[in-house]
Amino acid sequence: MGLSIGIVGLPNVGKSTLFNALTKAQNAESANYPFCTIEPNKAVVPVPDSRLQTLLELVGSQKLIQATVDFIDIAGLVKGASKGEGLGNQFLANIREADAILHVVRCFENDDIVHVDGSIDPIRDIEVIDTELILADLQAAERKAERLSKQLKGDKKLIPVYELLQKLIAHLNAGQPASALAELHSDLGHELRKDLLLITFKPVIFGMNVDEDALAEDSDYVLQVRALAASRGARAIKISARIEEELVGLSPDEAQEFLASYGVSESGLNAVIRTGYDMLGLCSFFTAGPKEIHAWTICQGWKAPQGAGVIHSDFERGFIRAEVIAYDDYVTHGSEAKCRAAGVLRVEGKEYVLKDGDVVHFLFNV
Repeated sequence: MGLSIGIVGLPNVGKSTLFNALTKAQNAESANYPFCTIEPNKAVVPVPDSRLQTLLELVGSQKLIQATVDFIDIAGLVKGASKGEGLGNQFLANIREADAILHVVRCFENDDIVHVDGSIDPIRDIEVIDTELILADLQAAERKAERLSKQLKGDKKLIPVYELLQKLIAHLNAGQPASALAELHSDLGHELRKDLLLITFKPVIFGMNVDEDALAEDSDYVLQVRALAASRGARAIKISARIEEELVGLSPDEAQEFLASYGVSESGLNAVIRTGYDMLGLCSFFTAGPKEIHAWTICQGWKAPQGAGVIHSDFERGFIRAEVIAYDDYVTHGSEAKCRAAGVLRVEGKEYVLKDGDVVHFLFNV
Protein backbone atom coordinates (compact mmCIF):
# COMPACT_ATOMS: atom_id res chain seq x y z
CA MET A 1 0.00 0.00 0.00
CA GLY A 2 1.01 3.64 -0.26
CA LEU A 3 -0.26 7.14 0.41
CA SER A 4 -2.01 9.07 -2.36
CA ILE A 5 -2.78 12.79 -2.11
CA GLY A 6 -5.07 14.70 -4.48
CA ILE A 7 -4.27 18.39 -4.95
CA VAL A 8 -7.20 20.79 -5.42
CA GLY A 9 -7.65 24.54 -5.48
CA LEU A 10 -8.73 27.51 -7.55
CA PRO A 11 -6.75 28.47 -10.67
CA ASN A 12 -3.61 30.53 -10.02
CA VAL A 13 -3.23 29.69 -6.32
CA GLY A 14 0.10 27.96 -6.99
CA LYS A 15 -1.06 24.36 -7.37
CA SER A 16 1.00 23.55 -10.44
CA THR A 17 4.05 25.43 -9.16
CA LEU A 18 3.80 23.47 -5.93
CA PHE A 19 3.28 20.21 -7.82
CA ASN A 20 6.43 20.85 -9.84
CA ALA A 21 8.41 21.59 -6.72
CA LEU A 22 7.05 18.77 -4.56
CA THR A 23 7.60 16.11 -7.20
CA LYS A 24 10.90 17.52 -8.52
CA ALA A 25 9.46 16.75 -11.94
CA GLN A 26 8.65 19.68 -14.16
CA ASN A 27 5.67 17.99 -15.76
CA ALA A 28 2.89 20.31 -14.63
CA GLU A 29 2.92 23.48 -16.71
CA SER A 30 2.96 26.69 -14.66
CA ALA A 31 1.79 29.95 -16.18
CA ASN A 32 0.21 33.21 -15.11
CA TYR A 33 -3.25 32.46 -16.41
CA PRO A 34 -6.14 30.23 -15.28
CA PHE A 35 -6.51 26.65 -16.50
CA CYS A 36 -2.89 26.17 -17.57
CA THR A 37 -3.20 22.61 -16.24
CA ILE A 38 -5.79 20.92 -18.44
CA GLU A 39 -4.92 17.28 -17.82
CA PRO A 40 -4.55 15.59 -14.45
CA ASN A 41 -0.87 15.27 -13.55
CA LYS A 42 0.36 12.35 -11.47
CA ALA A 43 3.74 11.72 -9.96
CA VAL A 44 5.25 9.18 -7.59
CA VAL A 45 7.34 10.84 -4.88
CA PRO A 46 9.82 9.05 -2.58
CA VAL A 47 9.08 9.42 1.13
CA PRO A 48 12.03 11.11 2.86
CA ASP A 49 13.37 8.87 5.64
CA SER A 50 16.95 9.28 6.88
CA ARG A 51 16.81 5.87 8.58
CA LEU A 52 17.07 4.14 5.20
CA GLN A 53 20.49 5.59 4.42
CA THR A 54 21.75 4.56 7.85
CA LEU A 55 20.56 0.99 7.29
CA LEU A 56 22.07 0.96 3.80
CA GLU A 57 25.49 1.82 5.23
CA LEU A 58 25.21 -0.73 8.04
CA VAL A 59 24.00 -3.62 5.86
CA GLY A 60 25.99 -2.78 2.74
CA SER A 61 23.01 -3.36 0.45
CA GLN A 62 23.25 -2.82 -3.29
CA LYS A 63 20.30 -0.42 -3.45
CA LEU A 64 17.75 1.52 -1.43
CA ILE A 65 14.01 1.56 -2.16
CA GLN A 66 11.95 4.23 -0.43
CA ALA A 67 8.24 4.16 0.31
CA THR A 68 6.32 6.41 -2.09
CA VAL A 69 3.45 8.90 -2.20
CA ASP A 70 1.29 9.47 -5.27
CA PHE A 71 0.52 13.15 -5.88
CA ILE A 72 -2.40 13.87 -8.21
CA ASP A 73 -2.80 17.43 -9.48
CA ILE A 74 -6.03 18.37 -11.28
CA ALA A 75 -7.10 21.47 -13.19
CA GLY A 76 -8.10 24.49 -11.11
CA LEU A 77 -11.75 24.49 -10.14
CA VAL A 78 -13.96 27.58 -10.26
CA LYS A 79 -17.39 28.49 -8.96
CA GLY A 80 -19.94 26.61 -11.04
CA ALA A 81 -17.53 23.81 -12.03
CA SER A 82 -20.17 21.23 -11.15
CA LYS A 83 -22.41 22.86 -13.78
CA GLY A 84 -19.67 22.94 -16.40
CA GLU A 85 -18.12 26.35 -15.70
CA GLY A 86 -14.41 26.64 -16.44
CA LEU A 87 -13.21 23.16 -17.23
CA GLY A 88 -16.05 21.60 -15.26
CA ASN A 89 -15.47 18.91 -12.68
CA GLN A 90 -14.52 16.14 -15.10
CA PHE A 91 -11.12 15.83 -13.45
CA LEU A 92 -12.50 15.13 -9.98
CA ALA A 93 -12.76 11.43 -10.79
CA ASN A 94 -8.97 11.38 -10.70
CA ILE A 95 -8.87 12.22 -6.99
CA ARG A 96 -11.71 9.97 -5.83
CA GLU A 97 -9.15 7.21 -5.31
CA ALA A 98 -6.88 9.49 -3.25
CA ASP A 99 -6.46 8.88 0.47
CA ALA A 100 -6.30 12.57 1.41
CA ILE A 101 -6.85 16.00 -0.13
CA LEU A 102 -4.27 18.79 -0.22
CA HIS A 103 -6.34 21.96 -0.67
CA VAL A 104 -3.95 24.68 -1.84
CA VAL A 105 -5.08 28.13 -0.72
CA ARG A 106 -3.57 31.42 -1.86
CA CYS A 107 -2.37 33.38 1.16
CA PHE A 108 -0.12 35.92 -0.54
CA GLU A 109 -0.49 39.25 -2.36
CA ASN A 110 1.05 39.70 -5.81
CA ASP A 111 -0.38 42.10 -8.37
CA ASP A 112 1.53 40.30 -11.13
CA ILE A 113 -0.35 37.04 -10.56
CA VAL A 114 -4.01 37.21 -11.53
CA HIS A 115 -6.60 35.88 -9.07
CA VAL A 116 -9.62 34.35 -10.78
CA ASP A 117 -11.95 36.38 -8.52
CA GLY A 118 -9.89 39.57 -8.60
CA SER A 119 -8.97 39.71 -4.89
CA ILE A 120 -7.27 37.68 -2.16
CA ASP A 121 -9.69 36.05 0.28
CA PRO A 122 -8.64 32.55 1.39
CA ILE A 123 -11.86 31.77 3.28
CA ARG A 124 -13.99 32.66 0.26
CA ASP A 125 -11.72 30.55 -1.95
CA ILE A 126 -12.03 27.57 0.40
CA GLU A 127 -15.82 27.86 0.40
CA VAL A 128 -15.89 27.89 -3.42
CA ILE A 129 -13.89 24.67 -3.64
CA ASP A 130 -15.84 23.06 -0.78
CA THR A 131 -19.10 23.78 -2.61
CA GLU A 132 -17.87 22.21 -5.84
CA LEU A 133 -16.60 19.09 -4.06
CA ILE A 134 -19.89 18.74 -2.17
CA LEU A 135 -21.84 19.10 -5.42
CA ALA A 136 -19.65 16.47 -7.07
CA ASP A 137 -20.41 14.05 -4.22
CA LEU A 138 -24.09 14.97 -4.44
CA GLN A 139 -24.21 14.05 -8.11
CA ALA A 140 -22.57 10.68 -7.37
CA ALA A 141 -25.04 9.99 -4.52
CA GLU A 142 -28.05 10.94 -6.63
CA ARG A 143 -26.96 8.66 -9.48
CA LYS A 144 -26.52 5.80 -7.01
CA ALA A 145 -29.93 6.44 -5.43
CA GLU A 146 -31.61 6.47 -8.83
CA ARG A 147 -30.13 3.08 -9.67
CA LEU A 148 -31.05 1.60 -6.28
CA SER A 149 -34.64 2.84 -6.44
CA LYS A 150 -35.20 0.54 -9.42
CA GLN A 151 -33.79 -2.46 -7.54
CA LEU A 152 -35.65 -2.12 -4.23
CA LYS A 153 -38.67 -4.22 -5.17
CA GLY A 154 -36.48 -7.16 -6.06
CA ASP A 155 -34.10 -6.92 -3.10
CA LYS A 156 -35.39 -5.64 0.26
CA LYS A 157 -31.85 -5.83 1.69
CA LEU A 158 -31.08 -2.68 -0.26
CA ILE A 159 -33.60 -0.60 1.72
CA PRO A 160 -31.15 0.41 4.53
CA VAL A 161 -28.60 1.46 1.92
CA TYR A 162 -31.21 3.49 0.03
CA GLU A 163 -32.37 5.17 3.24
CA LEU A 164 -28.79 6.11 4.13
CA LEU A 165 -28.33 7.48 0.62
CA GLN A 166 -31.37 9.71 1.09
CA LYS A 167 -29.89 11.04 4.35
CA LEU A 168 -26.58 11.67 2.58
CA ILE A 169 -28.29 13.51 -0.28
CA ALA A 170 -30.19 15.77 2.16
CA HIS A 171 -26.97 16.35 4.11
CA LEU A 172 -25.00 17.33 1.00
CA ASN A 173 -27.87 19.50 -0.24
CA ALA A 174 -27.56 21.42 3.03
CA GLY A 175 -23.98 22.26 2.09
CA GLN A 176 -22.34 19.88 4.56
CA PRO A 177 -19.40 17.58 3.70
CA ALA A 178 -19.93 13.83 3.83
CA SER A 179 -17.49 13.54 6.74
CA ALA A 180 -19.94 15.42 8.98
CA LEU A 181 -22.70 12.79 8.58
CA ALA A 182 -22.49 10.51 11.61
CA GLU A 183 -24.24 7.58 9.90
CA LEU A 184 -21.41 7.31 7.37
CA HIS A 185 -19.09 6.21 10.18
CA SER A 186 -21.09 3.00 10.71
CA ASP A 187 -20.36 -0.35 9.04
CA LEU A 188 -23.09 0.32 6.48
CA GLY A 189 -21.71 3.81 5.95
CA HIS A 190 -18.23 2.37 5.42
CA GLU A 191 -19.48 0.18 2.59
CA LEU A 192 -21.33 3.10 1.00
CA ARG A 193 -18.26 5.32 1.26
CA LYS A 194 -16.14 2.69 -0.46
CA ASP A 195 -18.71 2.42 -3.23
CA LEU A 196 -19.13 6.16 -3.83
CA LEU A 197 -15.51 7.17 -3.12
CA LEU A 198 -16.79 10.36 -1.50
CA ILE A 199 -14.33 13.23 -1.91
CA THR A 200 -15.69 15.23 1.03
CA PHE A 201 -15.18 12.33 3.42
CA LYS A 202 -11.43 12.37 2.88
CA PRO A 203 -9.11 14.05 5.42
CA VAL A 204 -8.01 17.52 4.32
CA ILE A 205 -4.69 19.33 4.57
CA PHE A 206 -4.90 23.04 3.80
CA GLY A 207 -1.69 24.01 2.04
CA MET A 208 -1.40 27.74 2.70
CA ASN A 209 0.72 29.08 -0.14
CA VAL A 210 2.54 32.05 1.36
CA ASP A 211 5.28 34.44 0.33
CA GLU A 212 8.71 34.33 1.92
CA ASP A 213 7.85 36.87 4.65
CA ALA A 214 4.95 34.78 6.01
CA LEU A 215 7.02 31.59 6.35
CA ALA A 216 8.49 32.63 9.70
CA GLU A 217 5.59 34.77 10.97
CA ASP A 218 1.88 34.09 10.36
CA SER A 219 0.05 36.61 8.21
CA ASP A 220 -3.64 37.49 8.74
CA TYR A 221 -4.52 35.19 5.85
CA VAL A 222 -2.68 32.30 7.52
CA LEU A 223 -4.38 32.94 10.86
CA GLN A 224 -7.80 32.85 9.16
CA VAL A 225 -7.10 29.50 7.51
CA ARG A 226 -5.62 28.02 10.70
CA ALA A 227 -8.77 28.96 12.61
CA LEU A 228 -11.01 27.43 9.94
CA ALA A 229 -8.95 24.22 9.84
CA ALA A 230 -9.07 23.91 13.63
CA SER A 231 -12.87 24.29 13.61
CA ARG A 232 -13.12 21.40 11.13
CA GLY A 233 -10.53 19.09 12.63
CA ALA A 234 -8.40 19.52 9.51
CA ARG A 235 -4.69 20.34 9.26
CA ALA A 236 -3.09 23.52 7.91
CA ILE A 237 0.49 23.76 6.67
CA LYS A 238 2.38 26.82 5.47
CA ILE A 239 4.08 26.23 2.14
CA SER A 240 5.86 28.65 -0.14
CA ALA A 241 5.66 27.19 -3.63
CA ARG A 242 8.38 29.59 -4.73
CA ILE A 243 10.72 28.45 -1.95
CA GLU A 244 9.96 24.81 -2.74
CA GLU A 245 11.03 25.45 -6.32
CA GLU A 246 14.32 26.90 -5.06
CA LEU A 247 14.96 23.70 -3.09
CA VAL A 248 14.90 21.55 -6.22
CA GLY A 249 18.42 20.39 -7.00
CA LEU A 250 19.96 21.40 -3.67
CA SER A 251 21.82 18.84 -1.60
CA PRO A 252 20.27 17.92 1.80
CA ASP A 253 22.78 20.13 3.63
CA GLU A 254 22.24 23.04 1.23
CA ALA A 255 18.46 22.66 1.48
CA GLN A 256 18.58 22.70 5.29
CA GLU A 257 20.75 25.82 5.28
CA PHE A 258 18.44 27.50 2.76
CA LEU A 259 15.33 26.72 4.84
CA ALA A 260 17.02 27.94 8.01
CA SER A 261 17.64 31.30 6.36
CA TYR A 262 13.84 31.71 6.24
CA GLY A 263 13.32 30.52 9.82
CA VAL A 264 11.90 27.08 8.99
CA SER A 265 13.34 23.61 9.48
CA GLU A 266 11.22 21.46 7.17
CA SER A 267 10.36 21.56 3.48
CA GLY A 268 6.79 21.61 2.25
CA LEU A 269 7.24 18.11 0.84
CA ASN A 270 8.27 16.70 4.22
CA ALA A 271 5.48 18.55 6.01
CA VAL A 272 2.76 17.34 3.64
CA ILE A 273 3.92 13.72 3.68
CA ARG A 274 4.47 13.67 7.45
CA THR A 275 1.03 15.18 8.05
CA GLY A 276 -0.59 12.77 5.59
CA TYR A 277 0.98 9.77 7.35
CA ASP A 278 -0.13 11.10 10.73
CA MET A 279 -3.71 11.88 9.65
CA LEU A 280 -4.18 8.45 8.10
CA GLY A 281 -2.39 6.53 10.85
CA LEU A 282 0.39 5.22 8.60
CA CYS A 283 3.91 4.13 9.45
CA SER A 284 6.84 2.28 7.84
CA PHE A 285 8.73 -0.92 8.48
CA PHE A 286 11.90 -2.03 6.71
CA THR A 287 13.32 -5.15 5.12
CA ALA A 288 17.11 -5.32 4.90
CA GLY A 289 19.35 -7.66 2.93
CA PRO A 290 22.41 -7.70 0.69
CA LYS A 291 20.37 -6.83 -2.40
CA GLU A 292 18.26 -3.95 -1.02
CA ILE A 293 16.96 -1.90 1.87
CA HIS A 294 13.22 -1.43 1.37
CA ALA A 295 10.68 0.75 3.22
CA TRP A 296 7.06 -0.47 3.30
CA THR A 297 4.01 1.59 4.27
CA ILE A 298 1.38 0.05 6.56
CA CYS A 299 -1.42 1.21 8.84
CA GLN A 300 -0.54 1.59 12.51
CA GLY A 301 -1.88 -1.41 14.41
CA TRP A 302 -1.40 -3.89 11.61
CA LYS A 303 -0.21 -7.32 12.66
CA ALA A 304 2.77 -9.10 11.17
CA PRO A 305 0.87 -11.18 8.56
CA GLN A 306 -0.81 -8.03 7.20
CA GLY A 307 2.56 -6.33 6.87
CA ALA A 308 3.92 -9.38 5.11
CA GLY A 309 1.02 -9.17 2.68
CA VAL A 310 2.14 -5.69 1.57
CA ILE A 311 5.30 -7.32 0.20
CA HIS A 312 3.46 -10.23 -1.43
CA SER A 313 0.12 -11.91 -0.86
CA ASP A 314 1.90 -15.28 -0.57
CA PHE A 315 3.81 -13.95 2.46
CA GLU A 316 0.56 -13.28 4.28
CA ARG A 317 -1.16 -16.48 3.20
CA GLY A 318 1.76 -18.71 4.22
CA PHE A 319 2.99 -16.63 7.20
CA ILE A 320 4.92 -18.67 9.79
CA ARG A 321 6.75 -16.11 11.90
CA ALA A 322 8.66 -12.83 11.75
CA GLU A 323 12.16 -12.04 12.94
CA VAL A 324 12.06 -8.45 14.18
CA ILE A 325 14.74 -5.96 15.20
CA ALA A 326 13.82 -2.45 16.36
CA TYR A 327 15.57 0.22 14.29
CA ASP A 328 17.35 1.73 17.31
CA ASP A 329 18.63 -1.70 18.32
CA TYR A 330 19.90 -2.33 14.80
CA VAL A 331 21.82 0.95 14.81
CA THR A 332 23.20 0.33 18.31
CA HIS A 333 24.58 -3.14 17.50
CA GLY A 334 25.39 -2.55 13.82
CA SER A 335 24.30 -5.80 12.18
CA GLU A 336 21.69 -8.55 12.24
CA ALA A 337 24.25 -11.05 13.55
CA LYS A 338 25.23 -8.80 16.44
CA CYS A 339 21.56 -8.10 17.24
CA ARG A 340 20.92 -11.85 17.32
CA ALA A 341 23.92 -12.39 19.61
CA ALA A 342 22.75 -9.57 21.90
CA GLY A 343 19.28 -11.06 22.17
CA VAL A 344 17.46 -8.08 20.64
CA LEU A 345 16.31 -9.99 17.56
CA ARG A 346 12.83 -11.20 18.48
CA VAL A 347 10.84 -14.03 16.94
CA GLU A 348 7.20 -12.91 16.68
CA GLY A 349 4.02 -14.72 15.65
CA LYS A 350 0.73 -13.82 13.98
CA GLU A 351 -0.46 -11.54 16.79
CA TYR A 352 2.57 -9.26 16.78
CA VAL A 353 1.73 -5.63 15.99
CA LEU A 354 4.37 -4.10 13.74
CA LYS A 355 6.01 -0.89 14.98
CA ASP A 356 7.30 2.06 13.00
CA GLY A 357 10.95 1.41 12.15
CA ASP A 358 10.91 -2.36 12.70
CA VAL A 359 13.46 -4.22 10.58
CA VAL A 360 11.68 -7.46 9.67
CA HIS A 361 12.45 -10.77 8.02
CA PHE A 362 9.35 -12.82 7.27
CA LEU A 363 9.35 -16.60 7.16
CA PHE A 364 6.52 -18.18 5.20
CA ASN A 365 5.50 -21.39 3.47
CA VAL A 366 3.00 -21.65 0.61
